[in-house]
Amino acid sequence: MKKRTLESILKIALDTFPVVLLNGARQVGKSTLALENFENYLTFDDGELRLYAKENPKGFLKNIEFPICLDEIQKVPSLLEYIKMHIDSNRVNGDFLLTGSSNVLDHKDSKDTLAGRLCELRLHPLSSKEKNDKPNENIIEKLLNRDFKLVKKDYTDEVCNHILDGGYPEILELSGLSKDLWFTSYIATYIERDARDLADIRDIDSFIKFVNILSTRSGTILNKSSLSNDIGIKDITTENYLSIISRIYQVTLLKPYFINIGKQFVKSPKVFFNDTGVLCNLLKINSKEQLLNSTYSGQIFETYIFCELNKHLSYLQKQAQIFHYRTNDKKEIDFIIEVDNELLAIEIKQSSSVKKEDFKHIIDLQSRYDEKKCLGVVFYNGDMVVEFSDDLIAIPFGMFL
Repeated sequence: MKKRTLESILKIALDTFPVVLLNGARQVGKSTLALENFENYLTFDDGELRLYAKENPKGFLKNIEFPICLDEIQKVPSLLEYIKMHIDSNRVNGDFLLTGSSNVLDHKDSKDTLAGRLCELRLHPLSSKEKNDKPNENIIEKLLNRDFKLVKKDYTDEVCNHILDGGYPEILELSGLSKDLWFTSYIATYIERDARDLADIRDIDSFIKFVNILSTRSGTILNKSSLSNDIGIKDITTENYLSIISRIYQVTLLKPYFINIGKQFVKSPKVFFNDTGVLCNLLKINSKEQLLNSTYSGQIFETYIFCELNKHLSYLQKQAQIFHYRTNDKKEIDFIIEVDNELLAIEIKQSSSVKKEDFKHIIDLQSRYDEKKCLGVVFYNGDMVVEFSDDLIAIPFGMFL
C-alpha cells in the first residue's frame, strides 16, 4: 500500500474542523485512507442504509458512533442539514469524515449549509512520486526553491510506464491484459454509472460517444461547438455532459490566465483528463511504442504533466492556482502557476533536445509583466537540466519521478 501525500494534511484538517469532506474519483483510494483513520465507517452505496438516512436522518445520526466516516455522501445530500444541526449542538473536531465521488458542494445550498464548519480536500490518483515511494517530495516546492538536481539518464521508459498505468492504486497490482480489463470495467462501471446517478441521462450511448471523442481533445483548447458537431448533439447537451464528467472528477477544465498588458486573450478553457491511464485506454493505446507514435502523443504528455502539477499543487501548503495562457495572436504557454507573489511559466516539449527558442513565449511574458517574479521552465524528454539563465531552465520529465 502506497503512502499518500494527503494523509498528513487530512489529520491536521480533522484536528481543526468538525467536518472534513474528502472528494475524488471512484477507486482513487478515499475509502482506504478513511479506513486507516476511522474505526467507524459506513457507506451509502448500501441501499438500505441510504434509505434509512434519507427517511430518518435524526435517528440515523443519533444511533451512530463518533467519530464516523460516511462514504459516498453525495447520495444523501439532505443529510448535510442534519449534520449541521448535530455540530451546532455538539461541536467536536474530527467527528465527521465525509467522502464523495462527485462534488456534493456544487450546489450553493449544500456549501452554505456547512460554511465555517467544513474543510474540503481532494484526493487525486497516485502521483508518480507516490508510486515511487517519495510522497513528501513536492515538485512545486522544488521549482520555487530552484532545486533542479537530477541524475543524468534517459527517463523515457519510466515516464511512458507512468503515463500508461495512470494513478489508480489497483492498477499497481496488475499487468498485461488484466490492466486493460480493469480500465474497460472502470469506464463502464464507474464513469457511466456515476454519470447516471448524477443526472438523468436519457441517451447513455451519446454520453459514451462524448467521453470517447472528448479523450481526443485532452490537452487542447475546448471548442464546444466543434465537440457538439462531432458527436451529433446540441450545445446545451455538451454543456451538461461536461458538467457531469467534471463533477465526477474525470476531467478538469483549466481556466485561462488573464493579465492587463494590452493583449487580447483566448477565454476558453483547456480540457484535461485527470488520469492518463484512463485516457490511454480510451485512445486504445497500451504500449510505449503506440504512445510515442500516436497522433495524440504530444497531448498525452501534456496531460501527464498537467495531472502531476495539479496533484502537487493540491498538496502544497500555500495558496496556488494553475492556468493556461494563450493570446489571440497565438502566443501560448502551456501552464501558468501562481504562488504567492511568484509565477511559474511552464512549457512542455516532447523532444529530447531543447534550445532558447523554446522559451520565446515565456520570455515575451517576462518582458511584458514584471509585477511578479517569473521562472520559465521547459519540461522536455531529455536527460539533463539545462540552465539558459537564472530564470530560464529546461528540466527532464524525470523530475516528476
